[in-house]
Amino acid sequence: MASNLALNRKFHFAVFLPKSETLEYWKSQVEGIEKAAIEFSKFGIVLDYFFYDYNVASFKETVQKLMELECDGLLFAPIFYEDSVQFLKEYQKKDIPVVMIDSNISEGNLHAYVGQDAFQSGYLAGRLISFAVKNERQVLIFKITREIESTSVYLQRIDGFYSYFKDHDELTNFKFSEVTLKDSKIDQLSLEMFSGINSVFVPNSRAYIVAEFLHKNNIKGVRIIGYDLLKENIEYLNKGVIDFLINQRPEDQGYMGINYLYKKLVLQEDVEQTHYIPLEIILKENYFPARKSI
Repeated sequence: MASNLALNRKFHFAVFLPKSETLEYWKSQVEGIEKAAIEFSKFGIVLDYFFYDYNVASFKETVQKLMELECDGLLFAPIFYEDSVQFLKEYQKKDIPVVMIDSNISEGNLHAYVGQDAFQSGYLAGRLISFAVKNERQVLIFKITREIESTSVYLQRIDGFYSYFKDHDELTNFKFSEVTLKDSKIDQLSLEMFSGINSVFVPNSRAYIVAEFLHKNNIKGVRIIGYDLLKENIEYLNKGVIDFLINQRPEDQGYMGINYLYKKLVLQEDVEQTHYIPLEIILKENYFPARKSI
């Protein structure tokens, strides 16, 4: 470290993420990244940001800009699965360290990953659905998605959810159905969707949409489990409409992604390729807004 400071060397890390202006989850990732940037700036760390819109055209356009950049390491959130796989194959020719956050699409542990185990988070959601239930339960898996969310993380959560009940075949009183919507507007929901439903699993951050509909229609007694501490989700958690939120701790992901590159490139340490962030279950009773996980 002292040698690097003496040489006054700069380490350039590229950050390749979706734009965060209207997306609270990604804004939190950036906050963690920026905290790490400030902390490590005295060691010569410089960040170059590459943000893309939520569409493939913007992603590919940003890829071209990134391929032209000379840098020492890359922090990457692979949202578009097929295009991200292709990008990583091309980027591998640069022979620089890559760390992914949010989604792990690395085959053979080729690149580093910081984030949650998506399968295990879905498995945990299954356990939460099953708690203290003795009578028959109709469970609805509510998939409110954009096309881009038919990705590995999203599907792994659903797979993990079903796997919990496969592994616990004594839970014969659970019946499952699915609803898929390509629109996040509440007017896409209907009372018929929830007829006879006792529990709802939303495998992304849009649990609040289901909660808002149930709250407006005065439908009670439905257990809802979703992801992420978005302000809308917290609102319905505090109202008792959402029962559980699985927090992905996005600030930690951003911070630890930069920390990985810092340790590997500046300190030249051996760093674990995969760092799973603990699965954090948030209920109304244990949510504290002032708490910071970093």
